[in-house]
Amino acid sequence: MRRPWLSGCSAFLLAVLACAFTCAQTGTSPAAARKAFTQRLVEAALERTHHFVRYDPGYVRIAYPGGDVPSDTGVCTDEIIRIYRAVGVDLQKEVHEDMAANFWSYPNHVRWGLFHTDTNIDHRRVPNLMAFFSRKGESLATSTNPADYLPGDLVTWDLGGNVPHIGMVVDGKSAQTGRSMIVHNIGQGPKMEDVLFNWKITGHYRYFAPAQAH
Repeated sequence: MRRPWLSGCSAFLLAVLACAFTCAQTGTSPAAARKAFTQRLVEAALERTHHFVRYDPGYVRIAYPGGDVPSDTGVCTDEIIRIYRAVGVDLQKEVHEDMAANFWSYPNHVRWGLFHTDTNIDHRRVPNLMAFFSRKGESLATSTNPADYLPGDLVTWDLGGNVPHIGMVVDGKSAQTGRSMIVHNIGQGPKMEDVLFNWKITGHYRYFAPAQAH
């Protein structure tokens, strides 16, 4: 019997090995490559806070790959997608390819009653991103210790009533609490706010992207 968690671990290990091989050829250590990638990711997240985005959860047909809803609209997931795309990673493509090969590892059927992929919306749904980051990145503890949440980390929440949300930890600190700030869009466009523990945390991830992005 094939175990989904084994395939996810194997994928992550292969990505790590590929990164190590690339780093060996370029003379860059894996740790240095991750640090540089994370810095670019955080810079991209902070840059998003300068954009005006009207919150719009509507279904939109978009191009594939590299598709996006209109730049002045979007939801929480669109900010994560745009952050990664700014550093050369197309989550639309990455999520679709993994979901097409491993459909039953994603909640499309259970949550939305779907039996097929949809490149217009799959990557824009928080539960699908949670499955993807668990399979292709690192799934970490959802602790109550703010020190466990590092810049570049992805955090998901339940806002109440099973309404999911996602944001990214950045390196800014709250003057009031000392906690790392979060870049997210909860309805008023991309903002940097001290909201790490405002809602129930449902996921904590690190995703350094496909090996070729390092």
